[in-house]
Order: sequence, then structure tokens, then C-alpha cells
Amino acid sequence: MKSRVFAIDSRAGYKENAFGKLNRLLDAVGVDKGIKAQDLVALKLHFGEKGNTGFVSPLFVRQVVDKITALKAQPFLTALKAQPFLTDANTLYGGTRNDSVNHLTTAIQNGFAFAVAGAPLIIADGLKGTSATQVQVDLKHIQTAYIAMDIVEADALISLAHFKGHELTGFGGTLKNLGMGCAARRGKLVQHSNLSPKVKSKHCEACGDCVKSCAHSAISFVETGKKKKARIDPEKCIGCAECILVCPNQAIRVQWNKSVPQFMEKMVEYTAAVLKNKNGKAFFLNFLTHISPVCDCVPHTDAPIVNDVGILASTDPIALDQASADLVNQQAGLPGVCPEAGMKPGKDKFRALHPDADWTIQLDYGEKIGLGSRNYDLEWLETK
Repeated sequence: MKSRVFAIDSRAGYKENAFGKLNRLLDAVGVDKGIKAQDLVALKLHFGEKGNTGFVSPLFVRQVVDKITALKAQPFLTALKAQPFLTDANTLYGGTRNDSVNHLTTAIQNGFAFAVAGAPLIIADGLKGTSATQVQVDLKHIQTAYIAMDIVEADALISLAHFKGHELTGFGGTLKNLGMGCAARRGKLVQHSNLSPKVKSKHCEACGDCVKSCAHSAISFVETGKKKKARIDPEKCIGCAECILVCPNQAIRVQWNKSVPQFMEKMVEYTAAVLKNKNGKAFFLNFLTHISPVCDCVPHTDAPIVNDVGILASTDPIALDQASADLVNQQAGLPGVCPEAGMKPGKDKFRALHPDADWTIQLDYGEKIGLGSRNYDLEWLETK
């Protein structure tokens, strides 16, 4: 049976603005049926690295918060309301979200203060990423997953993902927002454990950006002939991939072998762990706006690869990510950012950006382990 995916486009007018359309989207996906009064509701999003502007706007997040807090109990219990909170887990790499103090500071600086978003901020895996709950899944790679404690303990979950390109998974959508984003530090390490990038010496100019960025002292310079070149110590490397992002010469590459499909499968198994105790209480939204080439973990936001598409919602994370990828690929690529191979409508924008990252792996495997279906019916909500 096909899964239902609901969508609104980016058009707005005097009769209905974008916020009104988002509210109808939340009604269509049924948040009022899954979330009850007194539920503690985790809104899982990415607050954006400092310097990044591509993340989901806190103004849209406020609409979701208001929708949840408006869900009341029976008339004689009107004081009881659902309680949303904004959340994410700390990162592996040494950016501005590596511990809860810096993470919260970055979130507030990026506009997610209570006065704007209307809900408290909670970093779900504690001060240094060690607050985890063990979730038994017994899957191909992961038997016990380590999920950020406050996400496990939340009564309900809404994923608010910015859909964009990603250097390891082709694109980042709901599966990545949940599988990687909800993992505590130990869980992130498990997922990245086989990913050790390699330096292409002929492209390395020994600028030192990678050495400065590595939080684990895994990169150093070695003499190669008459020149110094960067070298990555696989014993120290945790596979966080930050060095790939910061290298201005694209000299650091992932070793595209069986480790990358395995990474995606682990990420999907972690998504299964996140959703294990959220049956009927989980909802997923993908924001197909400012669809940037790489993740919001970088401290900048490049121009979008295609025009804005809109916002999609579903209770099936596989169908949602599949529909999102399909809609992006149906667009014409924007000059200067989208590679020539992906410019025409119908061409795969994500394979053009990241040729070695087969994004279908995560969807095929998610379908295989029962997370959802790649077959879907797309229902557009008409603009009033």
C-alpha cells in the first residue's frame, strides 16, 4: 500500500500566508490525533552551525509550537496542554555545537530563543553528549543503539528537517535528522566508526585548515618529497568528516568502499531505534527551502541548487524522503551551484553534487527493515 505524503508549495498571498498553509499541513498529517494533552513533545531540528543560515526558520518552528500547545484535553481539563520543546544532540566535530553550553548559545544566536520560538531549548544528550538511553533493536549492524535520553523519554516526536545535499548520504532529510541527529555521542561514533577519509596528496597545499579543524588531533603534516602534505591517522580519526568540508582544495575524500553503504545502514538502524517507542506519536516534516549543496553543519550557507519547492509532511519517513528527493530532481538546477550534470529537470541533483554517494541506499534499507515505503501518493494542499 502506498504511503501518504502531504505537501504545500511556496506560494502565498493576501488570503493565506505561509504560516496558515503550514497549519493546514499539520492538520492534514494528523498531529492532533497523535499528540495529547500533557504529552512532552520533542521537536527535533538542526539549530544550524554558527555562520550558517540555511536551517529551518524559527518563525516556522513557532507555528508548530503554537499548534501543539493549542491541543487541549477535555473541556473540563482546559488547563492541561501538550508541552513542546526544541531539541538536538551534540556533535562529534569541533564546531559551535560540540557541548550543550556552546550548542544552546549557538541556537539562541540563530534565533531559537524562547521569545521567538515559544518553547524551551533542551540538548537531549546532556552537557557533553554522554546522556544516553540504550535501545535494543537487534538489526544487521546495531544490536543496542545509544539514543539521546530526552528524545527517548519524550512522549511524542516531530522531526523538522531542512532537506539539502550531504557529502556522505547524498541528501540529508528526515532519516539523517533522526538517525544521526538523535544519537548520543557514543551512537554517533558507532555510526562513523568505519569512515576514515584519505588525503589526495597531489591536491593538498598544506594550508593547515584541516589540522586546525580536527578536534581529535588526527591530522598532521608529513614530508613528501620536498613538500609537506597532510596525513590522517586512522587510529585517531573518528570519521566525523569535518576535514572534508573545510578543505578548500577538495584534497580530502571519503574512501568510497563498503564503509559508506554501511554508514547509511547504521544511520537508518538508529532511526529505527529513535522511533521504537513512538508508534503513532511521530510526525515528519521536510522543508524544501533554500536547498543547499551540503549540510547545515558547515559554518556558511551556499546558494541553493534549485528553487524552493515547499514543505512536505508524512507519518512515513521513507516515503517523505523519497518524495522530497523526487521533487528536487524534477526541478531545473540553478546556474553556478548545481553541477552541469544535474541542471536539466529530471536529472539527479544529489548524484551530480556528490557522485559517489548513492542516496537510494538509505531508502532501500529503511524499507527493508520496515520503517516505511518508497511508494507514495503525493497530495498537494491547494493555496487559498
